[in-house]
Amino acid sequence: MSEAEVVVRVPTILRTYTGGAAEVTVVDAANLAEVLDELDRQAPGIKGRILDDAGALRRFVNVYVGDEDVRFADGLKTVTPGGTHVSIIPAVAGG
Repeated sequence: MSEAEVVVRVPTILRTYTGGAAEVTVVDAANLAEVLDELDRQAPGIKGRILDDAGALRRFVNVYVGDEDVRFADGLKTVTPGGTHVSIIPAVAGG
């Protein structure tokens, strides 16, 4: 991984958008919004499963930049320096 690359870990349920790839590499994205824009360019339609119609993170999707939950950081403005891993984790409900 180069210094400008961010690796996005894609959950199984969204891998149909990535051709089955568990990870997608994004280059030169300064923040999470830019990462998601580039991810959607590479895997059209995936962003619509992560963000709602208002452009906010869906309620039942958790996104981490490194080990930090972006809901407790700067949301879509969370900085994504090169070498960072972004994890998309759908919430799991059970009973």
